[in-house]
Amino acid sequence: MKIHVAFLLPVLLCGILVTSCAESTENPHKSGDNPHAGSHHGEDAEGNKFSVDGVTYEKEVHLSNMHQFTFGGDNAEAYWSFDSNALVFQTANPKGGIQCDQIFVMDVDGDGTPSETPPIRVSNALGRTTCAYFMPGDTTVVYASTHLGDEECPPVPERGAEGRYVWPIYPDYDIFETDLQGNVVNQLTDLPGYDAEATLSPQGDKMVFTSTRSGDLELYTCDLDGGNVFQVTDELGYDGGAFFSPDGEWLVWRSSRPKTPEAVSKYKELLANDLVEPTDMELFVGRVDGTEIRQVTDLGGANWAPYFHPNGDKILFSSNHHSGGFPFNIFMINLDGSGLEQVSFDSAFDSFPMFSPDGKRLAFSSNRNNGRTRNTNVFVADWND
Repeated sequence: MKIHVAFLLPVLLCGILVTSCAESTENPHKSGDNPHAGSHHGEDAEGNKFSVDGVTYEKEVHLSNMHQFTFGGDNAEAYWSFDSNALVFQTANPKGGIQCDQIFVMDVDGDGTPSETPPIRVSNALGRTTCAYFMPGDTTVVYASTHLGDEECPPVPERGAEGRYVWPIYPDYDIFETDLQGNVVNQLTDLPGYDAEATLSPQGDKMVFTSTRSGDLELYTCDLDGGNVFQVTDELGYDGGAFFSPDGEWLVWRSSRPKTPEAVSKYKELLANDLVEPTDMELFVGRVDGTEIRQVTDLGGANWAPYFHPNGDKILFSSNHHSGGFPFNIFMINLDGSGLEQVSFDSAFDSFPMFSPDGKRLAFSSNRNNGRTRNTNVFVADWND
């Protein structure tokens, strides 16, 4: 459950407008010419000015040639294939028959625009799924699913004390490998408790994931067949959402670190009920062997969804430290915590930044250009240093 969007905005559970992308005969997401481009030229509610394309803000100097890949519903965690030609993402849309998150794959044309080929569902449509990532060769993907525990969608917990949002840590989540026709070809985890949030090294030789097998939410690495498991973190708090550095030697992740007796007690009580309240998080980096772990940000609020810049010296991430609530925007920071720079400027939500392996493009999810609805969509833009 790679930082399930719902913990920040209950409607961000990831979905698409069509009844079933896998069964569509026409791609409803095609945008050779973005049908919404230019329709919002002017300013948003916060006074941020749009560029002529209608989806990029003028302040977003690092982003150009932006295209919207989904139109309607909730779509998030779009991660690139090794060849930079496809994205795997999670989506849920009860109106379209997708009651809770399922995994889809969509192609990206060479010019950074959506392919005419419709997205296809690659999960088995059972239970709730999350956190998909391509395996080397781009013929299979890994994702977490609850379907072995229950083929129905698991219940969404009610809000906690004072109406604060709590995020379910479903103990039925295990990590699976599936082919692009939706056939599970391997189960990578089988221990009791939560196993999810798997991502791969750029070299395609290691996987990192989050698990409760120790009694706390910690990071682990393993081989691509699920073997040779190694625990990376061991400090109390929710360590998750990890990604490898370009050279595969480091990890970046977001973590809560309860310190006061009251915070520790609250964290443990929630976790005992398979819940967390992930609204206070900072970014950490460390070597894959668990050494040299250090905190990068000290901004306050929710700092999450980190990803290394292709040069390996900077991190992109989503944060609300500047707003205290909404918006969430994408920021960039040096590994030593200096040089903080705002990258995106939507007035509601930008998150899940990921560079294509060739370093040319950035995929992310955003509430921009959604017709004043709560829809979250996937966008791809060229990156300009």
